[in-house]
Amino acid sequence: MGEKLLHQRILENVQKVIKGKNEEIKIVLAAMYAGGHVLLEDVPGVGKTILARSLAVSLGLDFKRVQFTPDLLPTDLTGLSIYDRRTEEFIFREGPIFTDILLADEINRATPRTQSALLEAMAERQVTVDGVTHKLSNNFFVIATQNPIEYEGTFPLPEAQLDRFTIRICLGYPDKDSEIQILESQKRSHPIEELTPVGTPEEYSEEKRKVREIKISQEVKEYIVNIVDETRHHESLKYGSSPRGSLALMHVSMAWAYINGRDFVLPDDVKKVAPYVLIHRIIQSTESKILRESKEEILKNILESVPILKAV
Repeated sequence: MGEKLLHQRILENVQKVIKGKNEEIKIVLAAMYAGGHVLLEDVPGVGKTILARSLAVSLGLDFKRVQFTPDLLPTDLTGLSIYDRRTEEFIFREGPIFTDILLADEINRATPRTQSALLEAMAERQVTVDGVTHKLSNNFFVIATQNPIEYEGTFPLPEAQLDRFTIRICLGYPDKDSEIQILESQKRSHPIEELTPVGTPEEYSEEKRKVREIKISQEVKEYIVNIVDETRHHESLKYGSSPRGSLALMHVSMAWAYINGRDFVLPDDVKKVAPYVLIHRIIQSTESKILRESKEEILKNILESVPILKAV
C-alpha cells in the first residue's frame, strides 16, 4: 500500500467532523477539484459551516465566513478605498472575499445588489472596485448556503446567479447511528478544534491539474450534450440547462472519476453527478408545477431516457 493521495486524506479528515455524509463530502470535493462553487441548500444545524471550515483546515487554506443580511453592502464583501490623510492617497482595504474558501452564509438574505457582487468574483476570480481590478486567490472557492424553510425577508437567487454554482447539494439530516456518533464526538469539545492540515495548497493545485488531464471520450462528451439538450426540449421544462451546465457536468464528472481512482470518465460518472449539476439549472413549466412534478423526478426520467453511446 502506497501513501494515500491528497483527496483521500482530505476525505478521511473531514469525515472526522461530518458523520454519515461520505458521498456528499465527495461531491463537494469533486466540485472543488473541478474549479467550481457550491450552493448548500439545507436547514440550520446540519454542518454546513463545519464542512467549509474542515475543508479549509485540511488544506491549510485561508477561510472566511460572511453572514449575509439585508443591510450587507457590496463593499462589505469586496472591500473599499479609504483616503489616507498622511499619504494623501486612497488605500484599498480588502474585504472578506479576499480569501481561499469563502462561506457565504444565508446568501438569499442579502439584497440582489450584494448577491451580484459575488458574480464577478465567482466567474473571473477577481473583483473591480472604483474601476480597479483586484485578483483573488487561485484557490478561491465559494460555499454559499441558503435556508429553504425561511422565506420571509429573503431575496431568491436569480437564475443567472444560480447558474454560477457548479453544484447544488443538500446535506440532509444524519441517520440515527451517525447522530449518536455526533453526540459522542462532541461531548467535551468539537472535533474540528483538533483537526490539522493533511496537505498543502501546492499539493491541492497539483491534484487539480491532474483532474484536467482525465481522459473523456467523444462518446461520453456526446452523452453529456445529449442529456443537456434533452433538458431544453422536455415537455415538463420551460427552460433547460445552459452550455455552462454542460461544461460543469464534464468537469465534475472528470473530478468524480479522479476521486474514485480512474484516469477516464465513465457514463456512470456523468449519471451520478448530473442531479447535483443540473437540477438548479432547469426551470419547470407552469403545467408541470400544477401537476406537482418534482425537478428530481423529471431529471431522473431524462437520465433514464437518454441512451448511452457505445464506442465504435
